[in-house]
Amino acid sequence: MEPTLVIIIALVAVGLGLGVGIALGRSLIANRLRLEHDRELAARSAQLAAEAKAGATAAAEQTLAAERAKLAADQRRLTAELQAASEAEARSTRREAAAKERDAALAGREKGIGAREDSLDRKLAALDERDSRLRTREEEGERERARLREREAALAAGEERITAELTRVAGLAADEAKTELFARLDKELAAEQAARIAKHEKALHERAKDMGIEVVARAIQRYAAEHTAETTATRIQLPSEEYKGRIIGKEGRNIKAFEQASGVDVIIDEAPDIIFISCFDPIRREVAVRTLKRLVEDGRIQPARIEEELNKVRSELDRELIRLGEEAAFATEVSGLHPQIIKLLGKLHFRTSYGQNVLVHTQEVAFLCGAMSADLGLDPRLGRRCGLLHDVGKAIDHEQEGSHPQLGYEALKRYGESETVANAALAHHEGHDPLTPYTVLAAAADAISAARPGARRANVEQYLKRLAQLEEIAVRFPGVQKAYAIQAGRELRVLVNQHTVPDTELAKMGRDITRAIADQVAFPGEVKVTLIRETRHIAVAR
Repeated sequence: MEPTLVIIIALVAVGLGLGVGIALGRSLIANRLRLEHDRELAARSAQLAAEAKAGATAAAEQTLAAERAKLAADQRRLTAELQAASEAEARSTRREAAAKERDAALAGREKGIGAREDSLDRKLAALDERDSRLRTREEEGERERARLREREAALAAGEERITAELTRVAGLAADEAKTELFARLDKELAAEQAARIAKHEKALHERAKDMGIEVVARAIQRYAAEHTAETTATRIQLPSEEYKGRIIGKEGRNIKAFEQASGVDVIIDEAPDIIFISCFDPIRREVAVRTLKRLVEDGRIQPARIEEELNKVRSELDRELIRLGEEAAFATEVSGLHPQIIKLLGKLHFRTSYGQNVLVHTQEVAFLCGAMSADLGLDPRLGRRCGLLHDVGKAIDHEQEGSHPQLGYEALKRYGESETVANAALAHHEGHDPLTPYTVLAAAADAISAARPGARRANVEQYLKRLAQLEEIAVRFPGVQKAYAIQAGRELRVLVNQHTVPDTELAKMGRDITRAIADQVAFPGEVKVTLIRETRHIAVAR
């Protein structure tokens, strides 16, 4: 036990003993004073009684009264002293009870201190034991590291001996042996690569015909699927349903005569008050549409009337074609054109390419080609002429066999245009070599005009369907969260899950998505697929 605690306990015990002794002494003094006062009072009373009996005088009575008053005062004083002694005794009793409580608390604290000392002793012993074990393990680890260093030195020495022996046996130095080994590996890899290339070339050669058919079919689909329905059929609104019967005629006489004379197909389906005129030749389709509208307005639909109106409309349309061609030439400041070329330009007004009016397209190309020619120090008038006539073959590609560049080249040469202008029509697409810079400028201007935003509009329904199809194809791949088709379907942005799709698989996923789009969607130009894999780490400071 701590010395300080022992001293405190001794002092408390001494204090308690002193308090108890003082209280007992005061109690004894008070009792002794009470007994002496009682005896003195009894003696005095007896004396006064004897004096009274003996016939004492009035002075004796007075003296007795004074003595009685004195005795009463003494009694009151004694009572006060006794009360004070009682209160002191009570306080002493309370102090004694408090001292006992402190003794009990000190005893409990002493027990707790003893328990803590025992616990600390046990912990110190455990720490000493642990420290001893750690020192032992450190010594063992140091010995093990020493053994490993010795073993590494022995292995290095053995490796040096083996290398020296191999060098002696092979007659080559280490660097020469590595060079020879790598050269042999390069030869083997080159031979294997050549074999693989030959194998793939053989397989591709075997599939060349099928691939060619597939490529051509896909090109045809991309060319026709989006706009054929719009550019090959024209809808006509009828005043009432009974006009369908008039157009058909008795036993189909009127409709047969109309189709034979105009060279178009008249489609009458279940749509109320609507018929369709279908034809790949835009001029014949325009003639048929105008003729049928006039017949419906006139109300007289019969074979003779049909023939008469067709001739009138053809004459009017020929004049309109010349007017349109002259307006285009005047707008682009191109003069000296053959009348047949002007008529071919007018026909381009009724021809579309992916929804873009070809005559408007040729005028844009003429302006662009002329501006670039002026910037390069060439003749801007010749540049505008090449640009205006580069697509003239599209006016006759529905009437003759061949591509529109070849047909345009032959028509321009036939009607007296120079080789420079004719070559711009022939070589503005790949397949022929350009002879002059004007051909290259015409090709560049053609691409710029076609790629202009909004130039080649698509059918709204087909356009929305294509956007939805692009997003659906991307979402079908595992790990894709969302997909958004932007820039009018020219770009597809794909958000992938960073937890399920690692960075190493993004290239393969992008290639698979583009391949699926190319196989399943008909689209003009190209579609750029952008994969976005986002990782976020969020920390909050408070």
